[in-house]
Amino acid sequence: MDAKIHVAVAGASGRMGQEVVKMVLADPELRLVAAVSRSYEGMDAGTLVGKEPCGVLVKSNLEEALASADAHVLVDFTTPHTVMANSRIAIRHRVRPVIGTTGFTPGDIEELDKLCKENGIGGIIAPNFSIGAILMMKFAAQAAKYMPHVEIVEYHGDQKLDAPSGTSIKTAELIAQNRQELRQGNPNEHETIEGARGGYYSGFRIHSVRLPGIFAQQEVLFGGFGQTLKIRHDSYERAGYMPGVKIAVQKVLELSGGIVYGFEHFID
Repeated sequence: MDAKIHVAVAGASGRMGQEVVKMVLADPELRLVAAVSRSYEGMDAGTLVGKEPCGVLVKSNLEEALASADAHVLVDFTTPHTVMANSRIAIRHRVRPVIGTTGFTPGDIEELDKLCKENGIGGIIAPNFSIGAILMMKFAAQAAKYMPHVEIVEYHGDQKLDAPSGTSIKTAELIAQNRQELRQGNPNEHETIEGARGGYYSGFRIHSVRLPGIFAQQEVLFGGFGQTLKIRHDSYERAGYMPGVKIAVQKVLELSGGIVYGFEHFID
């Protein structure tokens, strides 16, 4: 009996997807059983990521890929425009989704949670799989108890489709759990340029920077009387997310009743 976890990868030719394929191929506890990409149908997934051929050919259709593969988990790093359809297909096949794609609305998460419960499986949606980023969120949530005046600045490359980032939204949600809504700044302040103060969330602001040459960084800034506190996380390469992705692939098999939103639930 094969004791390995069978993994399918959606968005296998993308920058994050390729890292997932490499990670799965290199890990003795995991087995790649399907790789999906619209652009590279028929190519060996190993060749696609610059490794030795592995015998798994890329398919362009997720439905067909899952129908012909005994997958336990689908790892999805695609786009906000395709991830919901991919997730519905996976759940219908009783394949547990592990989703790193951002851009979900609360309604989207509620729908996928319901579908998972109806099919008796679990799923994970994580705006960020970086263990360092999760610690940054946890530290920020703790600091908000004592320094409620806060702003978030997140930095990404100019090709990122959603703003603010899923990581900054998740950080804001965790902060709001430990802080009563407090409308910051001068009550008479006025934006002479619309949006200059950033996006509004529970009384504080989130600022999104989009520039070429940036990978992924986030600062959480706290201000108090005579002092400031900055909590910052910097990601330099996509491989840094892979230890967290593996943990999620393992943990999702233990879930049996809906979606867990946020990787912080698996980091004590």
